Amino acid sequence: MQAHILNYRIIIQPDTETGTEKPGYTATCPTLGIAADGDTIEDALANIKSLVRFHLKCLKEEGEEIPEPDRVEELVTNMQVEFPYV
Repeated sequence: MQAHILNYRIIIQPDTETGTEKPGYTATCPTLGIAADGDTIEDALANIKSLVRFHLKCLKEEGEEIPEPDRVEELVTNMQVEFPYV
């Protein structure tokens, strides 16, 4: 079976765990209307990737239409710069 690469926009934001206020991150995929969390950015990304795969699999099994991938024309990220004179 041939694999297809689908690009969906993922937004990661700092968040806190409900009830414990433990810091972490939430990753959302607006196109699919799903979200996952994690203790680190890497955890949140891994969790949302697994959830996207599961969600698409469920849509396919139920005969639902797979949402069109996002047109990814930009990449927004954060960068840490060490600057000793602050």
